[in-house]
Amino acid sequence: VQLIILQVIAHLLTDFALQPNRQAKEKNLMGLKSPFLKWHILIAFVLAWLLSFQVLFVVGAAAIALSHWLIDAAKKYLANHRVLNCYAFFIDQGLHLGVVVAVVYSFSSIFDIKPFILFTVSEMSLAAIAGYLFCAKPANIFIKEILFSCGIDVKTDDSTNNELPNAGKLIGTIERWLVLTFMLINQIGAIGFLLAAKSILRYRDTDTLKTEYVLIGTMTSFGFAIVFGIAINSWF
Repeated sequence: VQLIILQVIAHLLTDFALQPNRQAKEKNLMGLKSPFLKWHILIAFVLAWLLSFQVLFVVGAAAIALSHWLIDAAKKYLANHRVLNCYAFFIDQGLHLGVVVAVVYSFSSIFDIKPFILFTVSEMSLAAIAGYLFCAKPANIFIKEILFSCGIDVKTDDSTNNELPNAGKLIGTIERWLVLTFMLINQIGAIGFLLAAKSILRYRDTDTLKTEYVLIGTMTSFGFAIVFGIAINSWF
């Protein structure tokens, strides 16, 4: 279980934290012709190997990196598909995580997993780290893709509506971190106060369409953090 969580952390760092939006769009549009793709795959390999804390996992890391290369190359064609384009992101992420689980399971079946160097660290602590990582940039992208797949695509121009650029993303990240923290320390009632405070500040907008968009995004955002908190508390 530790190794799977560590590889999920490696994936979150590779595909989100260490992948700038501009390069990600370029990679999705150009596929194998993208100059960024080779660096992205190198990062995937290095992080998968380093975060395994297993010298022999170099083979598993290579398998993950190779599959990452193939999946990312294929994503260009999924994005251009008439039916599948709305779900390309979810198919892409599902395949990546499926490969991680398969590689870790195969590795543990063939090799003895040595005790991890720093593992006095509990599985719950590792799961919490993965949860906080997901609640940052990955959750923002997941919410955007969920709304897009449902046919909801409201674009606002921050330069003309007196809003700070990227403020919504930062607010979303902070609120998910707070909600996840409240879940982990069993202070569920505090989530209600947080939601009420945000409602007062954000839902006074006279633009009904924008208000509904923010409300849907907020409910989805809170939902992600709550589900992660329940999963971590229940499984570990």
